[in-house]
Amino acid sequence: MGLFDKLAGWLGFKKEVNVLCIGLDNSGKTTIINKLKPSNAQALDIVPTIGFSIEKFKTSSLSFTVFDMSGQGRYRNLWEHYYKEGQAVIFVIDSADKLRMVVAREELDTLLNHPDIKHRRIPILFLANKMDVRDALSSVKVSQLLCLDNIKDKPWHICATDALKGDGLQEGVEWLQDQIKSMRT
Repeated sequence: MGLFDKLAGWLGFKKEVNVLCIGLDNSGKTTIINKLKPSNAQALDIVPTIGFSIEKFKTSSLSFTVFDMSGQGRYRNLWEHYYKEGQAVIFVIDSADKLRMVVAREELDTLLNHPDIKHRRIPILFLANKMDVRDALSSVKVSQLLCLDNIKDKPWHICATDALKGDGLQEGVEWLQDQIKSMRT
C-alpha cells in the first residue's frame, strides 16, 4: 500500500471502486450484494433484477459501487456496456444448477474474450453460491467445470458461499479488496 493510501485510510477517505456483479439469473447476485450492505440498509424482500441496479457497500478501505446486472438471457447483452468502467468482476454461480453450468461457462468465455476485458488485468471473484442446497457442487467442482485454471492473465479466486447466511462472502470481499488495492500501488 502506498503512502497516499495509508494517509487516506488514516484520514477516513475511502477509495471508490466500480464492480460488476454478473452471473446467470437466479444465481443469488442481488442477495449477495444485499448481504454485504450494513444490516440497517439491507432490503427485506429480494426480487429478480430487471436490467441492472446500482448498490453500494463499504469495507475498511474501499467504497464499492456495484452494478448488479440481470442474468436473464435477454439482458445479458447489457453486461458488455459496463466492462470498460469496471475495476473488478464478481461472477456468481448457482452451484446447485448443474444443468446450466455450461451456459455459465459460455458467458464467462464471452466476458474473458471481450475487447474491454481481454487485455486488462482485472480481478475476478467467483462465488460458488447456494452451498446450503442439497447436492450443490463444491467450489472445486465448479472451478473445474468453468475451467478456471485456464485463466492465466487475470487474478481470480473462488469462494463457496451461502448468500442467505452470508457464509464465505467476507473471505471473497477481502480477497477482492486486496487485489484492487495491490493494483493501485
